[in-house]
Amino acid sequence: MQIQIKRVYEDVQESDGARILVDRLWPRGVSKEKARINFWAKEVAPSNDLRKWYNHEPSKWEEFKVRYFNELDQNPEALDELKGYCNTEVVTFLFSTKELKLNNAVALKDYFKSFLKT
Repeated sequence: MQIQIKRVYEDVQESDGARILVDRLWPRGVSKEKARINFWAKEVAPSNDLRKWYNHEPSKWEEFKVRYFNELDQNPEALDELKGYCNTEVVTFLFSTKELKLNNAVALKDYFKSFLKT
């Protein structure tokens, strides 16, 4: 399985495979029809407290990942549900933030790859 990362605001492509929104909040200005989401995995998104604490501050990135992975470790049911939607060759984790490299979708991809190996 290949996991891609993409902003939900970008155009839908056939190459996206299963489109999975990994944000806790629905993205502003995007209709469900336009987004063409296969699954909204809000239960694996960072908690509101963690999301607000991180605030996309690059200096907090490493600590954010530690705290986020800790939250994911405490939520195996949500991970199992997400894994159930990842039964295609290509999966695209969708996010809404303008931050392209230091966001929860990137962290989740790293975590999820290690989760699949266990």
